[in-house]
This record gives sequence, structure tokens and C-alpha cells, in this order.
Amino acid sequence: MPGKLQPDILKQKVLNYTGALREDLLIGGGIGEDAALIKIPEGILVAASDPVTGAGKNAGSLLVHINANDVACKGANPAWLVVTLIIPDKLGEKFIEDIMREIHETCARMNIAIAGGHTELTNKYDEPVISGTMLGLTRYELNTKKICEGDFILATGHVGLEGMSIIADDREDLFTGIFTQDELDVIRSWKNDLSVIEPAKILREFSRYMHDPTEGGLNGALYEIQEACNLRLELDDKNIPISNLTWRASVKLNFNPRNLISSGMLIAVIPPDKVLHAQAILRKNNIHSSIIGKFVKGKKISLSTNEELWGILKR
Repeated sequence: MPGKLQPDILKQKVLNYTGALREDLLIGGGIGEDAALIKIPEGILVAASDPVTGAGKNAGSLLVHINANDVACKGANPAWLVVTLIIPDKLGEKFIEDIMREIHETCARMNIAIAGGHTELTNKYDEPVISGTMLGLTRYELNTKKICEGDFILATGHVGLEGMSIIADDREDLFTGIFTQDELDVIRSWKNDLSVIEPAKILREFSRYMHDPTEGGLNGALYEIQEACNLRLELDDKNIPISNLTWRASVKLNFNPRNLISSGMLIAVIPPDKVLHAQAILRKNNIHSSIIGKFVKGKKISLSTNEELWGILKR
């Protein structure tokens, strides 16, 4: 099935092959780990890599944000981006320049340097392949191994905001009869809310682990975390943040909003004695947060990892 590999297949077919063992690799590839931690003399280098596959418009800006978010979730400030563009020759040099301009403008606003990469035109693909690798420095070692029984799960943002903005831009016809023009404008504006850097900067002082729910949405992210830490998630469904607009769309189009790609949402795992202080500082910075659950012992809950966006876009 197209899309991100399921965790069990990822373990068998990819994560079994990790090259040489090196002591300077503190955290490598793993379920729930979207960025590597590499020990260097100056501290810890964070490295994350992600492509953009589901967005037509705003793909350049999205590429920067999704990679910056993965680095920020490890407590780093995103600093350097390496870009790979493999573009169908039918789209030509103008497409390359347009997307690089968008990447440049987004990076300039975020104080990120484009450090290099690879660019080519090809006749082997019908759709562009757009990928980035983001680097940054940190002093934190946030990872799933640190999660403990009793820790709380805090969330900022709201489920499905990225997926909803992509649908509004690329398949507005699907929302006909569901939303007014003003409501569509609100949904489109969510593409400006895809960064988790600001809440991550605050929460890195309090967290054991942070994660941004991308493909597979909130449920996919929670499944990965539960698998990695081997504890049961006890979720408080009524506290999971969801816009009324997303809820209405999910009812009309029959999809699970908690499985809709959700860059811009942040999950942080925080010890019980720090969670109220963390929320207070978020409030001072006008960032809303919700406690959506905690980790307990027991049998793991069942969560789907299937991404809803691809099926919606094909309708």
C-alpha cells in the first residue's frame, strides 16, 4: 500500500540494517524517533530528513517546516537545510526556481541556511521528488527511552490542520457545500500554523520526549510512541484538540480526523511534577495546550496508523 511504511514492516525491512555501530550515534533511526542525535565536540547534532509527497501548492514551505519541526522536537534550533530536487523535465527549470525561491524565503524567515543538496531534471518520474535534511545543535537528549509510567501527554495545535489546508488548496471541490468561503479561507490559513518551533523551545526544558504528528496523524504518532516506550496510553478523548471545521469535514467526507496528517501539532511527554508549570508558560506565550492522556502499565490500546489524506485526494 502506498505511503509511509507500517511500523512492523519498518522494523523488519529497514531498521534491521543500521550500518556500523558508533558510540557517537546516541539515537538513530527507530519507531517514534524522527531525528538522530549525534555526539560532537560542540554538543549534540540533530539530523532529520523528510520528503514532501502529498502537497501540490506550498510544497517548498512545507518541506522546510516538516524538517524543522523534527529537529525542534529534539530540542534543537533548526540551522542548516540540505535540499534534494528530482524534477520531471516536463515541469522544467521554472518549477525548480519557483520552489527554490519558496524554500529560500521560508528559510530566511526562520534563520535557516540552505547548505547544499542535489538538483536534477529527469524523464523517469511523472511527479517531483522533493526532500530535505535539516540539521541543528542541542544540549538535550529527548527520546522515547526516557518515557516513564505516570508521565502526561501534552498537545498543542489541533488534529488534521495540515491535511485540511492541503485539501482546501488542492481539492477545494471536496469541501463544496460543507464550508462558506470565509471558512475555507480560515482552513487555508492553517498552512501558516505548521511550525512547532515556538512551543518546542518552551517545552524542551520540561519534556522527556517531543513529537510532531505527520503522516498517520495523531493516532499514528501515538501508536509509534506507545510501541517505542512499551507502556499503555490512557487517552482523554474529550481533551484532544480538534477544530469544529475539521470535525464537520470528517463527518461529511467520512474520515477519521485523528489519522489526518497534522504538522503544526506538537506532542510532549512531561513528568507529572512539571506539567502545570509547562502549561503556565505556554499560556503566557499565548499558546493553548491540552493534557490528552498519560502513560500507565497494561495492555497497549489499538490505534490505526493509516493516513487519511491520500484516499481523500483520490476521490
